[in-house]
Amino acid sequence: MERNNLYPIFLKVKQLNVLIVGGGFVAEEKLTFLLKSSPDAYVTLVSPMFREGTVSLAKKGNVKLVETKYNKRFLKDKHIVVVTTDKPKVNKKVYKHCRKRSILVNVADNPPLCDFYMGGIVTKGNVKVAISTNGKSPTTAKRLRQFFEDVIPENVDDLVKNLNEYRKTIKGDFEEKVEKLNEFTKGLIQK
Repeated sequence: MERNNLYPIFLKVKQLNVLIVGGGFVAEEKLTFLLKSSPDAYVTLVSPMFREGTVSLAKKGNVKLVETKYNKRFLKDKHIVVVTTDKPKVNKKVYKHCRKRSILVNVADNPPLCDFYMGGIVTKGNVKVAISTNGKSPTTAKRLRQFFEDVIPENVDDLVKNLNEYRKTIKGDFEEKVEKLNEFTKGLIQK
């Protein structure tokens, strides 16, 4: 049976430099979801043209638009690259440049040219759930995101904050604290 072997991580994107290559609809979509999840992200977009919506979106965040064709010099000091052009040759070239420099890269809609996938994300305050379909079905990830947005209660952030305060009051070593928190929270998953 096939399984998803991806390792999920939550990146502090504010501490990283992101490059998006492309200025069309897919670039705008990737930027939208990136800023929705991490509004403090530092992002540079490189493209000969940008959609009007992308220009408006860029004004709301730490986004720099560079209106020109891609050149490998744009990879300097970048940590993550998302490639969204409709030109397969350009996409492959950017991918190769990134691999040579050990920069994580995602070429949209081309799983073999991806080090990572951008899955569905649900955020409720401090709680964030990421959903991956191993690059096989972004539509399924979207539907699961919608499901979790509905079933995770709006006040879950209050619970997290209260548990954090409670955790600070617990006496004992690490194992004792974990045991007490596990006991205290096991009612959360009872049906």
